[in-house]
Amino acid sequence: MASTSPQAVAPLERDSPVPLWAQLRDDLRRRADAGEFAGAFPSEVALVEQYAVSRNTVRDALRRLRADGVVVAGRGRRPRLGVEVEIAQPLGALYSLYQSVEAAGLEPRSIVRVLEMRVDIEAAGHLELAESTPLVCLERLRLAGGEPLAIDRAWFPAAIAEPLLAVDFTHIGFYDELASRTGIRLTGGREHLRAVVPSRSERALLGLGPGTAAFAIERLGFVRDRPVEWRQTLVRGDRFSVVAEFSAGAGYRLDVSPQPST
Repeated sequence: MASTSPQAVAPLERDSPVPLWAQLRDDLRRRADAGEFAGAFPSEVALVEQYAVSRNTVRDALRRLRADGVVVAGRGRRPRLGVEVEIAQPLGALYSLYQSVEAAGLEPRSIVRVLEMRVDIEAAGHLELAESTPLVCLERLRLAGGEPLAIDRAWFPAAIAEPLLAVDFTHIGFYDELASRTGIRLTGGREHLRAVVPSRSERALLGLGPGTAAFAIERLGFVRDRPVEWRQTLVRGDRFSVVAEFSAGAGYRLDVSPQPST
């Protein structure tokens, strides 16, 4: 792990026409480029002590670094470098976000916001069901390593998923629990992924600054030729990426279509 000792800190010039926050931003960027923060980024308190400046000066510098994508941090959370995406997903494969977070070496956890039986006309339409069909709705704030990763909302026909209403999904993956309680596993699906600008409330939930976008993922999951899952996920663009493999012979399909304005 690289050193974060005070010896690596460049002194700030109080008499310089360059504001202290700008000098601090530039020095933190220099240290980050040198790999000094590979293990952990200093806290606000540590930076105040290292540079002998006020907390407001530190926050101004961090605000600029967040806008530039050098660091990411939510309200009340310690900053960290934003140069690497932590969780990558393959295109063209069924996957579990819970298992992908585990595979990245992070602890998966969820805050369950909704778990109930309800009627939803849009979800029923995607599932090719009558509008009045009861559905199980599960909405979670997904965490990876204690920090927000995604807002996830899924619907299943209640005739299939009603046994899941008694499950505590705080530390449990959905698909494994679906299989163990109902014997059902998805056999295929279709996803639509696009970049979006989250709303103010979504940013607050995900701990996003104004300069960070997100992916909106819509998944229709099938058991053979029957749609059984309609899922909408809003995932942080600074913590998530998608990867596609292709060959000269098979290639892969790329659909480009205009998106409705929001």
